[in-house]
Amino acid sequence: MPVFTVTGDIDPFLHVSMTRGDTIYCESGAMVMMESALDLKGKMQGGIGSALMRRFANGESFFQQHIEAVRGDGDCLLSPTLPGAMQIIDVGQRQYLLSDGAFVAASARVELKVRTQSLGNALFADSGGFFVTETSGNGQVVVSGFGSMHELMVEKGKDITIDNSHVVAWDSSLQYAPSITTGTSGGFFGNLINSQTSGEGIVLRFSGNGKVYICSRNRASFQAWAAGGAR
Repeated sequence: MPVFTVTGDIDPFLHVSMTRGDTIYCESGAMVMMESALDLKGKMQGGIGSALMRRFANGESFFQQHIEAVRGDGDCLLSPTLPGAMQIIDVGQRQYLLSDGAFVAASARVELKVRTQSLGNALFADSGGFFVTETSGNGQVVVSGFGSMHELMVEKGKDITIDNSHVVAWDSSLQYAPSITTGTSGGFFGNLINSQTSGEGIVLRFSGNGKVYICSRNRASFQAWAAGGAR
């Protein structure tokens, strides 16, 4: 079974140690270096239908990179598109939903499937519109976040509200609902005004029992700031 290790403090690499016969797959363009015992191929994970669904749901590339140790043991280095931390997540007893652009790599026995979500989540959440990507199978998946990453534990009776743009991945057993404010009263227009004046925008309220992984940076806000500074 391949061994994932995050190496480096600032903009780290994902180091993967593979033994002969191991296979992983990763987002297109993630491979930085691989040893000669490994082969790299572009494939449509799950066939053309699944590839199209993941493209619409999570912004992934149509083709993913598959790396296989065909001539012996070997190592490779992977890197996410955006600068920031990575998190290795065990899947099996627990499965996870992934935000747009969070996927970096996974072991071969982990699948990324697409499922529909509620109308409210589709309209307001930054998680793939009417479809959202969910892990299945057993193994490990690696996700990335813009900036630093942190693990939160949601407990029953202790709901957590998180700015939508900072959510990276969350336990699929959690209930989540979007809102335009952290308040509980004031009506739609009052909440909308509060959302604009507080600068929070869309937030997600998580309840139940499970983990949520968040990142420190807001990609959309950074892009807006960078575009403004360029003028």
